[in-house]
Amino acid sequence: MQLAILQSVGRTLALLLRELQDEDELFASPNTLAEVEQQLLIMAQTLSHLPEALQLNLPQLDWHGWGVLQTLLEQSGSARREAVWYALKALVPATLDMLHQLRQRHPVWFDMKL
Repeated sequence: MQLAILQSVGRTLALLLRELQDEDELFASPNTLAEVEQQLLIMAQTLSHLPEALQLNLPQLDWHGWGVLQTLLEQSGSARREAVWYALKALVPATLDMLHQLRQRHPVWFDMKL
């Protein structure tokens, strides 16, 4: 279930960002930015609640980066432009790639509720 949430958020982010040309355009669009930040927060919170056994199978994941992002997104009014852009350009793609690799190694994990 949690893995499906992560994949769904990844698809949602791709849809939200597909029309945007660059970083400035995202941050100039308050509605899109708010939704992007909400999706990133869902992803960060979901990752933080993964079972330890699953976390251990993703040692190369930037757990610290996701934790910092979660903290920033949970704090109203915090300066987070760089963190959000880093998440979109690095954390999310790397995480989705690792989930894809994990799915190839352990497909049953994606069919069951963890």
